[in-house]
Amino acid sequence: MVEDNRLAAVVALAQGMAAAHTPRECWRAAALGACRALDGGFAALSVWERQLGRLRVLVNVGDRAPGEEEFPEDETYPVHQFPEITEFLHERWAGGGGPNAWVETALGPAAGTPGYFHQRVAALRRRRRGCCVVAPVVLHGRAWGELYVARATGADLFARADADFATVLAAVVAAGIAQTERLEEARRLAYTDALTGLANRRAVDVRLEEAVERHRTEGVAVSLVVCDLNGLKRVNDTHGHAVGDRLLERFGSVLSLCGAMVPGALAARLGGDEFCLLAVGPPADGVVEAARELCRRAAELELGEGVACGVASTEDPIGPVRDARRLFRLADAAQYRAKAMRADRPVVAGREGPDDPVVRLADEPPPARADERRRFRGRRPSGGGRERPDRPGGEWGGARRG
Repeated sequence: MVEDNRLAAVVALAQGMAAAHTPRECWRAAALGACRALDGGFAALSVWERQLGRLRVLVNVGDRAPGEEEFPEDETYPVHQFPEITEFLHERWAGGGGPNAWVETALGPAAGTPGYFHQRVAALRRRRRGCCVVAPVVLHGRAWGELYVARATGADLFARADADFATVLAAVVAAGIAQTERLEEARRLAYTDALTGLANRRAVDVRLEEAVERHRTEGVAVSLVVCDLNGLKRVNDTHGHAVGDRLLERFGSVLSLCGAMVPGALAARLGGDEFCLLAVGPPADGVVEAARELCRRAAELELGEGVACGVASTEDPIGPVRDARRLFRLADAAQYRAKAMRADRPVVAGREGPDDPVVRLADEPPPARADERRRFRGRRPSGGGRERPDRPGGEWGGARRG
């Protein structure tokens, strides 16, 4: 009967982690599942941050002691206080053993343990816990962290069989974490530009829609900078696409640097030579200042010919912004005007008076607006008068740059 219950507990733990959609949900499911499986009163999952020499607690569940948060921001412990995660594990593996769990009690080291547990003993007593079982979590053949389950003072002490079962649970947790990390990496790649490491068009689509909705419901300021890297085609034609890619990467770094001037700004590559910054909350003037610094730094790049930069913000007199499409059209039109003027600073929608040319351009019907864009760039419509399609995969408009 005990074996059936434990098998059911393993299945429940695996299912709980499989149902998680985020790393936090995964960590919580792991700790809760292990706590229930071992009939504990408290559980925690921690990761070993090798580069910082510490264990960082990811989640605490169950009966938390004062000061223990469910998802702590800065609950860490120096590894030298708990050296078993390095010394004991490595010694056991070197001798052909496995990463087995062990039991600790508030009375001192339990039988068969390596004797490194004075800090754990003190922690148990301080938090009114009678015993704990600690199971190493091993991922890709290396110690990733630890699963910790405790019982309150007065409860039955964990036995050797509980430690063996905790070892099995830790292996299930490791498999669940590996799966979550793979999914997170897939999600990250889906929203990341492979060349520059910035956010991609899909990420901007999602974030801008959310931002405009917050503006409509809460009045939050939303500012968008759209910029076009000048001279990329000439660099590609003259020096080759590998050099052109280096220019895109370099400009992406500059954009990231300038975006850091605006708290919480999202730096993204929309595709080709088009980039943007999206800021939700900060004042428009701070965003314009970051755009101005971006223009200055782009002009100093060894290759390329600077950047054409347009800004649109709900804080400026641009009329109502009810959807993401209109804000993007405004920023895009400002960028086109900057390119037509060969401006060395950003053009800001709504700051040229009541009949602002950028606002007028953005709000014109699409065919007229497309012709105006060609005129901005010194081009005329083709003989057939056929308009070039908007950017593929998006809904905001704006022609593909060469």
